[in-house]
This record gives sequence, C-alpha cells and structure tokens, in this order.
Amino acid sequence: MRDHLHLNHTHMLYDQIEEAASWIRDKTDFQPEVGIILGTGLGKLADEIELEAAIPYADIPHFPVSTAPGHAGKLLLGRLGGRPVVMMAGRFHYYEGYSMQQVTFPVRVMKFLGADRLLASNAAGGTRAEMAMGDIVFIRDHINLLPDNPLRGPNDERLGPRFPDMSKPYDRAFNARGLELAPSFGLRAHEGVYVSLPGPNLETPAEYGFVHTIGGWVVGMSTVPEVLVARHMGMQVAVVSVVSNKCWPPDAIGEVTVEDVIEAVEAVAPRLRRLVTTLVAEW
Repeated sequence: MRDHLHLNHTHMLYDQIEEAASWIRDKTDFQPEVGIILGTGLGKLADEIELEAAIPYADIPHFPVSTAPGHAGKLLLGRLGGRPVVMMAGRFHYYEGYSMQQVTFPVRVMKFLGADRLLASNAAGGTRAEMAMGDIVFIRDHINLLPDNPLRGPNDERLGPRFPDMSKPYDRAFNARGLELAPSFGLRAHEGVYVSLPGPNLETPAEYGFVHTIGGWVVGMSTVPEVLVARHMGMQVAVVSVVSNKCWPPDAIGEVTVEDVIEAVEAVAPRLRRLVTTLVAEW
C-alpha cells in the first residue's frame, strides 16, 4: 500500500507540471528555448525582454508564490537578444520554507514549455582573496551542502533518470565565452565553484573558512536545487554569481545586511545585464 501511495505521488508531480505547462500554453503559444532565473540584483533584466506574456505565479496551477525581498513573482515569456526565453522574475528559496519540490517546480515547467537550457543568476559571498565585491563568477562546479535534495523520493523516469550524472554539470563553453567577453563590458570575471548552504543567516567566519578550505569560490543560499533538477531533465546549465561581499581573507569579513548585498549587485547589474543578453543571444 505504501509503495502504491509513493507511486501516486511521483505521478502527481508529473501531472502537476503538465497541468501548469498546459495552463500557460493556453495563455500563449510562445515557445521558449532558454529558461532564465533572475537572482538578487538581476531583476531588471526583465525590462530588457520583448514581452509576449507576463503571468503572476499566483495564477499558475501548483506554482509557489515568492516572498523574498527584491523578487517580483512573475513568469515572463518573450525575446531577449532575439532569443525566445521564459524568465522567472523572482525565485523560490529553501530558507523561505518551501519544499525542494516547490523550489524547483518552475524549472520543470520551463522544460515542459520547451526550454532546453537554463541560466540562473545569484548574489554570493566571495571566498577567495583575489575576488572583489562586484566581480562575477561563472560557475563550473558546485558543492551541495543543503540538507535536502529535490530528487529525493521515488523517481519518475518520464522526468529523468534515478541517478543523474553530474560529471559535467555546467556548460563550460558558455563560461569560456563569458570570460572572454566580460572585460569588454567592464566586468572582472572568474570561473569557480559555488557552495550552497541553507541560510537564511549569513555565514560565520568559521563557515567562510570552511567554504574556502573545501575549494569554494562563492557561497550562497540558492541555485543548486534548480541545477540538479535541470540536469535531471537533460537541460544545459549556466550560472553566474555576483560577488556581493568579500568573505576572504578573514580580516576582510565585516557585517553585511541584505541591503548591502543588493546595493553591491546593483552597481554592476547594468553591465551584467548587457553581458548576459549577449551570451543568451549566442547560446
């Protein structure tokens, strides 16, 4: 009986994704190729989109609703740099109390709408001495220290394999192009490893030290769940982090508020938006 209940649950997820996607398709026949998740400070990238449709999360069946500051809560469909995209203006975080399935549900819907690539952005603390506030980091790998995984539980083979390979989680060609173009947009760029912690508190000095020691370049509270689900479904993935505060060496660590983080990201956001638009157009 318990197995039967479990089976129903996995089929339910598939049906919910299908229901949300077909509800959106009823509103617009626009076919996106790239899914984009706008993180802290990149919200205004939504203004660059040639809009076909803007749908509040609250209207979409089974969609969670966004609560974080600086996150709008709309699904946008349109063209960015001429490329058909579906964009999440406002993402969901584990620290807000959502389940991992809720956090990642929109990514699955993006895939069902036709997007086979996912670009996510975030603001993160920099844990290498050579990185400064306002630098950007193209993510080449990650270390997942979140206490839950969106793929936990029975697997529905229609969505992806039970044990997805993660040997090449990020699109290195996208990163290489980003590193090549960044200086012409006035951005200092690196390629590095993202470490995900649950939050919502910022990290302690000892935790920053730990992240540095295990090979982390940037540390944040999001992104990895969405990446896992995207890879589970065979999507290509790229992630760009903005260094919002310097967390290494230890004497660089100071008190930080969420306002400081948003301000640091806003300072580079216009240049980052132009770079991202160029990269998406080519991807």
